[in-house]
Amino acid sequence: MSEIQVNGRHYRLPSQPSVVVCVDGCEPDYIAQAVAGGHMPWMKAVLANGTSTIADCVVPTFTNPNNLSIVTGAPPSVHGICGNYLYDTANDVEVMMNDPKWLRAPSLLAALADAGCKVAVVTAKDKLRKLLGHGMRGICFSSEKADQTTLAEHGIEGVVELVGMPVPDVYSAELSEFVFAAGVRLMQTRRPDVMYLSTTDYVQHKHAPGTPEANAFYAMIDRYLSELHVLGCAIAVTADHGMNAKVGLDASPDVIYLADVLDDWVGKGRARVILPITDPYVVHHGALGSYATIHLPADADSTVVKARLAAVRGIEAVYTRAEAAAHFELPPDRLGDLVVVSIRSVVLGSAAARHDLSGLDVPLRSHGGVSEQRVPLILNRRIADLEAGRRWRNFDAFDWVLNRG
Repeated sequence: MSEIQVNGRHYRLPSQPSVVVCVDGCEPDYIAQAVAGGHMPWMKAVLANGTSTIADCVVPTFTNPNNLSIVTGAPPSVHGICGNYLYDTANDVEVMMNDPKWLRAPSLLAALADAGCKVAVVTAKDKLRKLLGHGMRGICFSSEKADQTTLAEHGIEGVVELVGMPVPDVYSAELSEFVFAAGVRLMQTRRPDVMYLSTTDYVQHKHAPGTPEANAFYAMIDRYLSELHVLGCAIAVTADHGMNAKVGLDASPDVIYLADVLDDWVGKGRARVILPITDPYVVHHGALGSYATIHLPADADSTVVKARLAAVRGIEAVYTRAEAAAHFELPPDRLGDLVVVSIRSVVLGSAAARHDLSGLDVPLRSHGGVSEQRVPLILNRRIADLEAGRRWRNFDAFDWVLNRG
């Protein structure tokens, strides 16, 4: 067997160790500023001699939908993960989409393992681990719970000793550094055929491109990528979404609290606002992002509500369920009656009383909308024909590293 087919796409089996890296929250300007400042010498060489472009991630521009798109090579309409969080209408409950039961498509990682490849996955937060490792034989663990790995569940034990770093705090740059350090040690000791590394956006939520903290973080990434390069790896680097400031002139969060608005229009508590950015780690963003879905009561006129919402300052667009599913390649049965996207500098909330913003110790930076859709797509190999004019996606990363690298 020289190739496999997954979700309608063909992939060659790797002829060299192949690594795909998802740098969470990597607005392209982070790399541009770090390279310009001399903080990423390896990346500077790759941009000159390898292949790079600005690609589009999937909307909503959140972690779970995009990581799953990258490892399935397909949009959410295929794999089913349309947010970090949703309203399960069948069971009348709001839930995290961390359980593999929500997946509707197999991953490329599982298919590669079934084809005989040694596969390793390291992710920063444990919320992604079960989704990424679903159906996959191989190594799969998170930085967050690296001290709890077992051969039976994670395909490896003794991770902390292997990496030589203590388990980092979940709200730290070190959580992502552990991912890279683990990736290098795995490549040195286990030499997987395929490896997927996925970080956290703690730094990007707190620090803008070009700041000392951001540059130091990207310098760290550059050092580890250079080590993987020296080990002979083909490396594709992309992101799950970008990141932007979401504040007014006084540096306070610029928020539209949709539930409070809808209470006045359709009756108090009768509309359900779902914020798919919501996950177990909301300290650094307060569950505020630039994308929301709305479930309306049966007697509400969705056409009227849509028009009124579209006229609110800070709203970029409002879509019906069918419009959003078609425009953003989303599963319609997992959306609300309306989908709302805010402009670049504005975030969407439910009710003001439901958001705890006490953990925001710097001006809010967040994501979720179309304004965070531009992400890097980089390969440390030269692609002879990049198909000029094609719309590249972050979920083309495995195509680049396996078929074109």
